[in-house]
Amino acid sequence: MQFSRRQFLIRGAGAGLSVALAPSLLAACGGSGAKGLDLNTVSLVQRFPKEVLTPGRIRLPISLGNAEGVISTQSGVKIPESLRFVVSDLDGNALFEDDLIVWAHITDVPQPYWPLVVELNEPGTYIISLLGADAAGAAFQVTPASEVSIPTVGLPLPAIDTPTTKNARGVNPVCTHKPDPCPLHDVNLRDALTMGKPVVYLLGTPAYCQTGTCTPALDALLSAHKSFGDQAIFIHAEVYTDNTATVSAPAVTDHKMSFEPALFITDATGKLMERLDAIFDSSEVLDALSRNGIS
Repeated sequence: MQFSRRQFLIRGAGAGLSVALAPSLLAACGGSGAKGLDLNTVSLVQRFPKEVLTPGRIRLPISLGNAEGVISTQSGVKIPESLRFVVSDLDGNALFEDDLIVWAHITDVPQPYWPLVVELNEPGTYIISLLGADAAGAAFQVTPASEVSIPTVGLPLPAIDTPTTKNARGVNPVCTHKPDPCPLHDVNLRDALTMGKPVVYLLGTPAYCQTGTCTPALDALLSAHKSFGDQAIFIHAEVYTDNTATVSAPAVTDHKMSFEPALFITDATGKLMERLDAIFDSSEVLDALSRNGIS
């Protein structure tokens, strides 16, 4: 379906900020009976963390929300297979000549999302708008890498100690994957970064993941590890120290993370080549591995 281009209204630097991802919204669903989705009734829900986007290739996963919360596959509406977006500066100038068509990711996530990917090389505030919708766009910030505390693409992944089956480093359980702990806890991240191979490192908790994507992401890594585990070192680290899910594990605090899950992919020298943030499914994991020569 073709959408006409609509100009959106900017009401200052804070305009168009998305719906917050509160747990109550994450669990929300709509009515029964599939029906067409009226884009004029939706808002953009940012599924990416704030203040960690740096210049370069930027991934901006977006979900849709309405008065009942984040739209899910159980909301009783027909999920669009694709959406068209425009990314603009604060003056309303589109930064790309063509509309950005993004396909929906639906199969193994509780709420559908559309992972918009753009190349933005200058820090600043930008706006995503949805074509066919009257709602204001969603603002996001691109921050200089020097001002971001978590590991950033293009720099060495900081060497930290992660729990292993031989040294849990105060984390119990070491893995919450069900029905059995995953086998990606044999190598300490600090050691892995010295082994001359790419490192694929997932920080996430299958048992307590708020976005519902940790388990499919980890399952994708397990499949990749089985198929081509000799090409890279695969590591998983939990987010909490125990099953109370109240105290952050050292992997979170040492990397100064403010969100989960996150997937880090380095080259053989330990330089971080790609980072997937907050919500991603198995197809995005496998695509990211392939882009970095692991396939």
